[in-house]
Amino acid sequence: MDLRHTMKGRRALSALAITAGLFLTVAGCGGGGDAKSGNQASTSSPTRNSGDGKAKESGSPAVNQAIAEVKSNGLTLTITSAKRDQGGFVTVNGTVTNGTSGIWIGAEWISDETELKSNGGSLAGASLVDEKGKKKYLILRDTEGHCLCTKFQGGVSQGATVDWFAQFPAPPAGTTSVQFQVPTMPPATLTLSDGE
Repeated sequence: MDLRHTMKGRRALSALAITAGLFLTVAGCGGGGDAKSGNQASTSSPTRNSGDGKAKESGSPAVNQAIAEVKSNGLTLTITSAKRDQGGFVTVNGTVTNGTSGIWIGAEWISDETELKSNGGSLAGASLVDEKGKKKYLILRDTEGHCLCTKFQGGVSQGATVDWFAQFPAPPAGTTSVQFQVPTMPPATLTLSDGE
């Protein structure tokens, strides 16, 4: 009889420990999304133009200053950084705000390249253009043909702002300015900065 009560007690304590562990895991994983994995949770409010050409974050102070912004078809593409990295590539970061009347899935930003067709709604169609060097740099990809860029999984809700990133081969060191191009959007002129 004592053995039976002992086993019941141990099972109850084990179940309690597992439940507490799961609760702490879920609580620790909550919050904003990861731009690299394509999760689209965003705690910031949409970027608004103040009329003086500078992007401002409504409701909270801006963490990253916009270095370029373009608008088309109800979308606002803001670029916050364009940095050369030690590995010989350029990482471009920013936000996209959906000002359309519904969910935006990024389908028009896909690449025409056969290898990148399976990336779905993403920045796979983005490129950097070095006008001075007369060269176009396409998005980097991994060995499985996935772009090194944000994938807009599940789309972007109306009025929402989400973070994005895209990586490209670096132009020569003497090139300091490039055009960032995404299908259906006007080009944005970027000044490249050196990363850490």
